Amino acid sequence: MSDLTTFREEIRSWLNDNCPESMRTPVTQEEQVWGGRNVRFASTDAKLWFDRCVEKGYCVPDWPKEYGGAGFDRQQTRIFKEEMARLGCRAPQVNLGIWMAGPAILEFGTEEQKREHLPKIARGEIRWCQGYSEPGAGSDLAGLQCRADSDGDDYMINGSKMWTSGADESDWVYCLVRTDFDAPKHNGITFLLFDMASEGVDAKPIELITGETHFCQTFFDNVRVPKKNVLGVENQGWTVAKRVLQFERNMMSDMESSAVRAAVTPRSSAIEHIGLVDGKLADPIFRQDIARHEIAKRALDKTQQRMADEFAEGVGDMNVATILKYVGTEEEKRKYELILKIAGEHALGWSGDAFSDDGFSDEELQLTRDWLSSKTHSIAGGTSEIQLNIIAKRVLGLPENTTVDKGGK
Repeated sequence: MSDLTTFREEIRSWLNDNCPESMRTPVTQEEQVWGGRNVRFASTDAKLWFDRCVEKGYCVPDWPKEYGGAGFDRQQTRIFKEEMARLGCRAPQVNLGIWMAGPAILEFGTEEQKREHLPKIARGEIRWCQGYSEPGAGSDLAGLQCRADSDGDDYMINGSKMWTSGADESDWVYCLVRTDFDAPKHNGITFLLFDMASEGVDAKPIELITGETHFCQTFFDNVRVPKKNVLGVENQGWTVAKRVLQFERNMMSDMESSAVRAAVTPRSSAIEHIGLVDGKLADPIFRQDIARHEIAKRALDKTQQRMADEFAEGVGDMNVATILKYVGTEEEKRKYELILKIAGEHALGWSGDAFSDDGFSDEELQLTRDWLSSKTHSIAGGTSEIQLNIIAKRVLGLPENTTVDKGGK
């Protein structure tokens, strides 16, 4: 028996013994465990699962043990994720610290910064948000104007950020600020880490079309931040920022496994609303559409795994993350369009007793919001149009005046 086979059996046994049955079901937005100073658990099982995973370092299995991880290598991490997926285990913690801030600190941080921040992320003690977009700097992120003026050993931060996910509930922010207004716009940016409880920080929620308010506009009014909180080098923060965007795009390319696993899928919706005949879906057109979606999803999963393997071997190309972000978020939109077609009038619910009285299930009432949310995925982290421009220029090397003939030539 190989060492990896033994490892898989040990992980499988531990998950069977320690993951509560209720934590092996799809998770809703409200049930996610984001960690932080004001961490909330939807149930005692959620806290039990969280505590057990924190103790083993399983919130960040591939991080070094000294920073709160499990110290797994590439193959062990893959096996761990496969076994989690096999049982349908929920992520014990979701956090931008795990997906983006932590990996950036691991790559660019000083040893002091690593020891200060990484264990707190791994233990779910600090929730992070991202200070990137601004009212006048969205797709043109390098045009940001939020400024950091030198004041001795500190910076004074003034300006605002837009679409800051979870800012009103987050503890720390990783933030792009302009520290040199005379330099070319990509060269005068600094990447800062600071506490959202600092005096002068004000996060105001923005209501979305879904009725949710997890985005904020965040204002900074003379916020004092120590210069030791620079991640990387002053005025060279664009290098760190691009790397974090690659982490974000890779995460967004696989929306289902990165956070919320949908309770309703094209397959489950078709079985419920169309039905089976001789073990097959009754409608051949929807059979084809569902097969096409599942093939695309499987191909995306395999490509993501290949990219992870290539990076582990030191031969990866982060441009692939841009491609996968575009492909993954566009497929996510197609998935929800397909679910709505299959569910028909059962996908027209919203909320309130009137819909519940008409026989809409909780999952069906969530469908409309999920469909609307899927549209935002192709905007956040860089719009699909921007991704296509990046792919054309950086991956394919096409000249900027290239046009595509409408006949497809």
